[in-house]
Amino acid sequence: MLSAAKLRQKYFDFFQSKGHRLIPSASLIPENDPTVLFTTAGMHPLVPYLLGESHPEGRRLVNAQKCVRTNDIDEVGDATHHTFFEMLGNWSLGDYFKKEAIEWSWEFLTSSLWLGLAKERLAVSVFAGVDEVPFDEEAYRIWQSLGVPEKRIARLTKKDNWWGQVVGPCGPDTEMFYWAGESQAPENFDPKDNHWVEIWNDVFMQYNQKKDGTFELLAQKNVDTGMGLERILAVVNGLADNYLTDLWTGIIKKIEELSGKKYGEDKEITRAMRIIADHIKAATFIIGDEKGLAPSNNGAGYIVRRLIRRAIRYMFEIPFKSGEGYLADKIAEVAIEIYKDAYPELERNKKFILNNFIEEESKFRLTLIAGENKIKGDLIDGEFAFNLFQTYGYPPEMTREIAAERKIKLSLNFEKEYQAAIAKHQELSRTASAGMFKGGLADASEETKKLHTAAHLLLASLRKVLGDHVFQKGSNITPERLRFDFSHPEKMTPEQIAAVEKLVNEAIEKALPVVCEEKSLAEAKAEGAMGVFESKYGEKVKVYKIGEGDAVVSQEICGGPHASNTGVLGHFKITKEESSSSGVRRIKAILENNIKQ
Repeated sequence: MLSAAKLRQKYFDFFQSKGHRLIPSASLIPENDPTVLFTTAGMHPLVPYLLGESHPEGRRLVNAQKCVRTNDIDEVGDATHHTFFEMLGNWSLGDYFKKEAIEWSWEFLTSSLWLGLAKERLAVSVFAGVDEVPFDEEAYRIWQSLGVPEKRIARLTKKDNWWGQVVGPCGPDTEMFYWAGESQAPENFDPKDNHWVEIWNDVFMQYNQKKDGTFELLAQKNVDTGMGLERILAVVNGLADNYLTDLWTGIIKKIEELSGKKYGEDKEITRAMRIIADHIKAATFIIGDEKGLAPSNNGAGYIVRRLIRRAIRYMFEIPFKSGEGYLADKIAEVAIEIYKDAYPELERNKKFILNNFIEEESKFRLTLIAGENKIKGDLIDGEFAFNLFQTYGYPPEMTREIAAERKIKLSLNFEKEYQAAIAKHQELSRTASAGMFKGGLADASEETKKLHTAAHLLLASLRKVLGDHVFQKGSNITPERLRFDFSHPEKMTPEQIAAVEKLVNEAIEKALPVVCEEKSLAEAKAEGAMGVFESKYGEKVKVYKIGEGDAVVSQEICGGPHASNTGVLGHFKITKEESSSSGVRRIKAILENNIKQ
């Protein structure tokens, strides 16, 4: 059986042989993308470079990106859906295009030197065209030239074979499918047949969609390809169940040991084991990220709490054997062992990960018993669900799940009632599964650039006022304001806040130049540039300096973009300082009298 480690390395080796530079996975917590709480695709950390910024490692890149998606969390429990997954990706930033991308995809999949999949079990889809964007005949002809029969090339609509957002870079894609059925693959490719499993997607960013809905060709055409490691690993090993690969077997074995049950013996128990394994692995990666996100009642932290608590509830459902003490941390420990070589941050942060699991399970065991005992009767409404959360910390989605399991009806206006209760009590923010702000650094507006530059000055000032223990733990920047998380054990005093504001504004008043230099990671580290050195960066990095010579006030590794001079920023003002999570504080700030460039 091909291991995940060997398959991952094969992918890296193949594309490095084609001139790609290997870059590490970025954090699961996006730096400046307010549209998502987590990195959900390989392209998210590369947005500035897809929009034209030069990447320190060049125009051909390859990596495995850690991803978390929670939009289809209810699907978890089947053989293929996961909350956490690795996306293998290769990138062309204005270099090669469709011909090379498609030919290399086919070569990696079918060559005996690489994955050696049977060609007769493969099929593809291409974009059929819509409105002013034509049928992707170029991709179609390339597949034909590789020997793919016409009956195995489906022309699909924008819903299936198009990547893009409301405005910005977009384009057609071509997808590859593998016949996972036990019988011989049919001559005709029918994408609706579930035995055809999508394994790879090549996106061709060749258009820019304007605000009026029309399209124009991009000056820089990019290739963004993605292949889910978990899914292709199962395919290569002839498995219809992803949980039978070595990315999961150790975790499942530990669940069997703790529960006394066997995976695969009972449909409902198997589903519960998958959910437990999936959720604990996902939470392990989020907590163990270099930014160390702990469970909380807000934002991304709420997702972590929900994952852990949902896993624990299913432990009670199986049920796990009594007398085992805390359980979730034991499963998390196995996940760390499986991934520690590929993602060493998990081993480094092991104590933090396990302590958070123990603390969360301790709290939730009491919550689970108290909350579930209250869910009874024939009908429950949204206000009841809110009160259950407010009193016991019992998540509303679990109220829905338990009600469904017990055949208890929800009121017709359940969601409206829940939201009304939130507004009435002004206590709970429910932005955990949607974007919290409009705009973001990815729009590269002048206002956002200025606030991004101000964030660099803020970090430097915080370290001067509070001490060298201060490191950035996350940020979110829109054209209107910046939000900045940093490591610090206690609430800042008014005097400290004033001192930080003063330092930032002094740097602004000096009209200091902002200069970008590309250098090796070793050089950047030796010069004292701020950054997370362990796993985030490649061999070459961009270092942004604010100031010159002996007057450098900030020096950070960053992807940009920034203002060119601090003199255009305006007056910096901190509007709020609060707790973000254990040992992490959060500052919100604005630039007053924002000067137009």
